[in-house]
Amino acid sequence: MRILALDVGDKTIGVAVCDELKLTAQGVEVVRRTAPAKDFGRLSELVAMYEVGLVVVGLPKNMNGSIGPRGELVQEFANSLKQAIPQVKIVFWDERLSTVAAQKSLIAADVSRAKRRQVIDKMAAVFILQGYLDSLPSA
Repeated sequence: MRILALDVGDKTIGVAVCDELKLTAQGVEVVRRTAPAKDFGRLSELVAMYEVGLVVVGLPKNMNGSIGPRGELVQEFANSLKQAIPQVKIVFWDERLSTVAAQKSLIAADVSRAKRRQVIDKMAAVFILQGYLDSLPSA
C-alpha cells in the first residue's frame, strides 16, 4: 500500500506518492481543478494506479496553529474526497511553510520562474508527504 499526498489549492492540486517502502516521496502531477466530479475522478484514477490506501492532505494552519478559512476549505475538500473515494483513509498533515520550502528548493536548483509556477504545487505535496513519512516509526 502506498501513500498519496495532496496540496489542495483553489486552482490546482499538487499530488505526490511514496515508494512501496514508504521511504521517499516523489511528485506525480498537478491536477488543474475544473469541476469536483472531474477532480475527484482524476484523484480516484491515481489512487487505483498507485494502489493507495492512505491519502495525506496538507492542512494549512495559521502560524499560531489555529485553523482559518483556508484550512476549513481544505477540510471540506477532504470530506468530499472521502465521499468520492471511500476505500482510502484520509489524514491531515500540517503544511505550514511547505510551499515556502518547495519554492526555496526550486530556486536553489536554479529552476526558472515559469517552470517553478508549473511544479510548485507538486513540490509542496512532496514536502508534505516526506514530512509525514519521516514522522512514521521506523520498521
